[in-house]
Amino acid sequence: MSEVSGTVEQGYEAVREGFAAGQAADEGGAQLCIYRHGKKVVDLWCGRDKINDRPYTDQTITVMMSCSKGAVATAAHMLSERGLLDLDAPVTTYWPEFGQAGKQDIPVSDLLSHRVGLSGFEPDSGVGPRELLDWNRSTCVLAAMAPLWQPGSAYMYHAVTYGYLVGEVIRRVSGKTPGRFIADEIAKPLDLELWIGLPQSQEHRVAPHFSDRPALTLEQWKQLMAGFGIDINSRLAQTMVHGLIGTDEAIQIMRSREGHAAEIPAGNMIGNAASLARMYAATIGDVDGVRLLKRETMERARKWQTSGLAAPGDFAKLPNPDPQRLALGYELNRRAEPMLGEGSFGHAGAGGRMGFAHPESGIALGYVCNNMLWDGIRGPDDRWVPWTKALNDIVAI
Repeated sequence: MSEVSGTVEQGYEAVREGFAAGQAADEGGAQLCIYRHGKKVVDLWCGRDKINDRPYTDQTITVMMSCSKGAVATAAHMLSERGLLDLDAPVTTYWPEFGQAGKQDIPVSDLLSHRVGLSGFEPDSGVGPRELLDWNRSTCVLAAMAPLWQPGSAYMYHAVTYGYLVGEVIRRVSGKTPGRFIADEIAKPLDLELWIGLPQSQEHRVAPHFSDRPALTLEQWKQLMAGFGIDINSRLAQTMVHGLIGTDEAIQIMRSREGHAAEIPAGNMIGNAASLARMYAATIGDVDGVRLLKRETMERARKWQTSGLAAPGDFAKLPNPDPQRLALGYELNRRAEPMLGEGSFGHAGAGGRMGFAHPESGIALGYVCNNMLWDGIRGPDDRWVPWTKALNDIVAI
């Protein structure tokens, strides 16, 4: 691993040491940035853009995978704060076509909290990885789809569909696509390098992600589900399998120029750790005169929405000792995503990306990487552990 570059304020030296320790065995690169009370206190980077065989620097940008969802959630809460979006109102108030197939009374909050029952595209929908690039097709299919379970009664992570569902509400309310809204209302005021829909002029800076870990085959997934008593012929299981079939292709699309230019708001935001941390800092306080969310808006946004709920149908049989804890568009801390403990809210991204805020300590943080190591199941990313411990120790002083 190459030497760690960047700066830390006095008192945060242990975070630098932890970052170096966490990245020591990583063949890729990473950035870590931390704000406290609106001021940058840590800004570090190291490693390699392995695909392009060049250093991973402070100028490198990376696909953030599901960290994108946190920016989309922030946009929705900004519209709510302005009185333009009522999270308790039916989705059809803003998106009338969504009322098809018995969905006329579903509140916007169910979209944000992954309770709506539209967790994937069905096999007969005609939507595969390539169609994710087509906004109108994807949103029209979801508007016509019947829920896979009774909305509000269970939850399952809407890995891809979340971005179209919440994003279309943002578009209907604001007149801007989610990428355009984030560019105009979040990135521009805060001078961020975050894009959903990357300009061609920035393409040369991207460090593509990579992974040397073999993925489970489709048959292995089916055997795994069947082994836990899941009916793999059920509508929900078939929808999940359809998504798994296209996972590798979807990840490859995310690495392409076409995928970077599109708006896939659940997962294709591109940027750097400094911008991710700065965005979260502005959700909990003032950053150079800019604050994105008022205190009361932030407090509502981080309320746990899935307490007491389980996965739908047969999927409740899957062992899940560390379930996702979902708020209104954000994830909350859990064993695999410790953040800074209770009170933290943010969102992780596949492979090991992470962004969050912890209002009680004034901490906001962004970590991005290009090596897809974290699976979200076995526990926290090994690369996070040393600097997370160091930061916890500092905050506790």
